[in-house]
Amino acid sequence: MKRLLSLSAVLLACMPITACGGGDDTDLTIYSGRNEELVGPLIERFEEESGLSVDVRYGDTAELAAMIAEEGDNSPADVFFAQDVGALGSVEDQLAELPADDLDAVPERYRDPDGRWVGTSARARVVAYSTERVEEGELPDSIYDFTSEEWKGRVGVPPTNGSFQAFVSVLRLDAGDDRARRWLEELAANEPKLYENNTQVLEAIDAGEIDAGFVNHYYLEEMRRENPDLKVANHFLAKGDPGAFVNAAGVGILATSDHEEAAQRFVGFLLGPEAQTYFAENTFEYPLAAGVEPVGDLPPLEELVSPDVTLDRLGDELEPTLRMLNEVGLTS
Repeated sequence: MKRLLSLSAVLLACMPITACGGGDDTDLTIYSGRNEELVGPLIERFEEESGLSVDVRYGDTAELAAMIAEEGDNSPADVFFAQDVGALGSVEDQLAELPADDLDAVPERYRDPDGRWVGTSARARVVAYSTERVEEGELPDSIYDFTSEEWKGRVGVPPTNGSFQAFVSVLRLDAGDDRARRWLEELAANEPKLYENNTQVLEAIDAGEIDAGFVNHYYLEEMRRENPDLKVANHFLAKGDPGAFVNAAGVGILATSDHEEAAQRFVGFLLGPEAQTYFAENTFEYPLAAGVEPVGDLPPLEELVSPDVTLDRLGDELEPTLRMLNEVGLTS
C-alpha cells in the first residue's frame, strides 16, 4: 500500500475534522477534503434528492488520505472526495473500481488508468498579480523566472497548501529533483511572503503586501463575488510550463464500503449536469463531464497545456515533495 509522509500520520491525533449527520442510520459516509463552504450545499442537495442520510467529515485532503491509510479495512468512509487526485492516488490500493460509465464521462487525463478514481472538476495554476502595480506584459511566461532579483520580496506562496504541493510534485516530475530543489532554494532565498492558503495570497496582493502569488485560478472569481473591485487578475503561464499545471478534484469509493450502491449514486451525482453546473457557477472551476461549459472569460480547458505529467503519478510523490519543502525551509 502506498503511504503518505509519516508527519501526516502523526498529525491525525490533533487533526481538526468537522462532521454533520452520522449515527446508526447513516446511509453514506464521505471523507471530504473539499472545503465545506464550497461543497456543503452541493452535498446537501444530493442528500435531499436521493433521500439518503449522509455523514460528511471535512478535513485537509492529505491528512484525510493519511487517515484512510491508517484506518485500513476498518475505515468508516464509503467515499473519499479529494481536493486533488494525487491524494486519491496515494490510497488507490484501498479504492474500488468505478463503473465504466462514470469513468468514460470525463477526459482520459482526468481519470485513473486502473479505474479507481475519477476527476470531478479541474483548476489551472496561475500567477495572480496586482493590476495596480504590475502590467501583465511585465510578467514572466515561466514559473522559473519568478526567482529573479526583480521579484525579490514581491511574491506570495502558500507552501502548506495542497495545491501548491501538487504543483511542486509536478515540477519534480517534469524537471527532475535537482532542478526542482534549485528552484525552491532560489525561491526561498528571494524572500517570498508565506501564507496558509490561496485566499490569503489574493488578499495580500489586493492589500499591497505583495505584487504576485502562485494560486489556483478559481479563487479570484470566488473573491470577486464578494468584492467586484478586487485589484487582482490572473496570468496564465506558457503552455507546458510547470506553473501551468492543470489539476483536478476527484472522488473514489472505498473497497471496504458497506454502502456501495449509495456511494455509486453519489459519484454519478457529482458527474451529472446539476453538480457539474454547480462547479462551473459556484466554485468557478472547469467542469469535466456532462457537456457543461465554464463560466466567465476563462480560456477553454482544451487550450491549457499542462506539463507532460500524468495525474495518477502524483500520489506517490507527496512524501518526497513534503520532505523537499521542509529541507529548503519553506515549511517546518
